[in-house]
Amino acid sequence: MEVSHTIINLIIFVLAIYVGYHVVWTVTPALHTPLMAVTNAVSAIIIVGAMLAAALTEGLVGQIAGTVAVALAAVNVFGGFLVTQRMLEMFRKKEPKAKKGDQP
Repeated sequence: MEVSHTIINLIIFVLAIYVGYHVVWTVTPALHTPLMAVTNAVSAIIIVGAMLAAALTEGLVGQIAGTVAVALAAVNVFGGFLVTQRMLEMFRKKEPKAKKGDQP
């Protein structure tokens, strides 16, 4: 008996969601933001894998699941870059405020 490629891809997709959820939620809050840059690279690899899964799957359900995986990974990369940008903004030096009497 041969198992459908769509079922195998669906199992991989569900396991990836499960593992990803537990990996992210077990990281301590102090380390979560610095690790976002690394997760952006991992998400980029996931996008490539999801595109391969969507392209190589014969069934419509597998192609839809692969397309959804590409979309979710792209949202993850975009959100990761936003979080990283906000983190870097916190470390920039702020310009001193001018006093009322200092203006010419």
